[in-house]
Amino acid sequence: MSDLEDGESIEVQGSGRSPYVLKNTGGVYSCTCPAWRNQSLGIERRTCKHLRALRGAEAEAERTGGAAPAAVPTKQSGDSTAPALLLAETFAYDIDPAGWWLSEKLDGVRAYWTGSEFRSRLGSVFHAPPWFTAGLPPTPLDGELWLARKQFQRTVSIVRRQDQSNLWQEIRYLVFDVPAVNAGFEERLRYLTDCFAQHQPKYAQQHEHQTCRGLAHLEEEVQRIVALGGEGLMLREPGSRYQAGRSASLLKVKQFHDAEARVIEHLPGGGRHKGRLGALLVELPDGTQFSVGTGFSDQQRENPPAAGSLITFRYQELSDRGVPRFPTFVRLRRDGQAQTSDTRGMESTSAGAASRDDKKKSTSRTAKSSATTTAEPSHDQPPLSPKGSTGMTRRFEYVGGNSEKFWEITVAGTDVTVCFGRVGTKGQTQTKSFADSAAADKHTEKLIAEKLAKGYQATAPN
Repeated sequence: MSDLEDGESIEVQGSGRSPYVLKNTGGVYSCTCPAWRNQSLGIERRTCKHLRALRGAEAEAERTGGAAPAAVPTKQSGDSTAPALLLAETFAYDIDPAGWWLSEKLDGVRAYWTGSEFRSRLGSVFHAPPWFTAGLPPTPLDGELWLARKQFQRTVSIVRRQDQSNLWQEIRYLVFDVPAVNAGFEERLRYLTDCFAQHQPKYAQQHEHQTCRGLAHLEEEVQRIVALGGEGLMLREPGSRYQAGRSASLLKVKQFHDAEARVIEHLPGGGRHKGRLGALLVELPDGTQFSVGTGFSDQQRENPPAAGSLITFRYQELSDRGVPRFPTFVRLRRDGQAQTSDTRGMESTSAGAASRDDKKKSTSRTAKSSATTTAEPSHDQPPLSPKGSTGMTRRFEYVGGNSEKFWEITVAGTDVTVCFGRVGTKGQTQTKSFADSAAADKHTEKLIAEKLAKGYQATAPN
């Protein structure tokens, strides 16, 4: 039987008018037919009659583990297969970072070493070859499978394979914590240093940390990392213990960008926003349209920017389709001229911090239409590159009448996890897998728009 090389695709005629596309991406096979797309299995375990006809039934059974299509069990709170990881809060300029431990925020795949195998944040097994894990200690470790900056998609395509291929030679396991050691962070680092000196794993290394000298040092370092193509920084509180869940002892420091878009339409709100603005449908100069539903005051929802006006919005990065991720309204441009400022500041929930950053870092440039931004990037900041994110969580709450509900959504590569329930409870969790990160992003944006239309308000994740 024939097969597809890595990165190769072919078209086959199905029952519809248009042909279906079969593709091999890093050992993960896909088909555009409805039978493949609508399965609730992880993408690496899906198959269809077109793939079986191409590769043979035995080859497909071996690749997918011989499993027939079945519903993936819902990941419930307290699932023993999902590691209890320490998760980061957002740095909000409310502390002096001097003395905290500083490290680069890696754009890899979070991986928990159980002592015998790698597991993802959601509990899925990464099938690393034995030669890759040789030398790793029997002690649980927390780190990331990493290839290089701006290589997130390539990393995902390798670590999600099930054939234990030699492509793993490109990957390194960068370890930044030892969850099982019940001691302060410094002692955990010393334990890790001694452990690696003893076992000497070939494909793993300790992630580099340095002591932060203060806010100015933090700003300089985040700008340096971003200029090199990195995501940002992580801050760890000195002496802090490893605790499961989101903690203020671990803070993420990322860069935001400002851009301008023209208002196309007012999207009506729901719930507490019924009868007023729910979101703005806006358009970039290249024709890309998306909605901006957060960052508005009640007064602005009552009197939103008029259709045709320009607004400044803030976003974190671009999706694979070139759509700004997590856009937030900043202000109405009074002059109506399309200029863009790339805010060289850090992720913050503080309006005061954002204002300071605007004054210090913003620069105006002549408008230039492009596929990703409304201005040409300066030479000291690299152009934005489309890249999905992993582990990003957004939380929304609805308060109305006797109802107080929350809704959280997390994007981890091609997996979208939703947690919902009454405020104050753990709620219910559901996970859905998609063929690629673009499909995951599109699904996420759709769900968020639906919640905003129903009156949910964005809040800081717990």
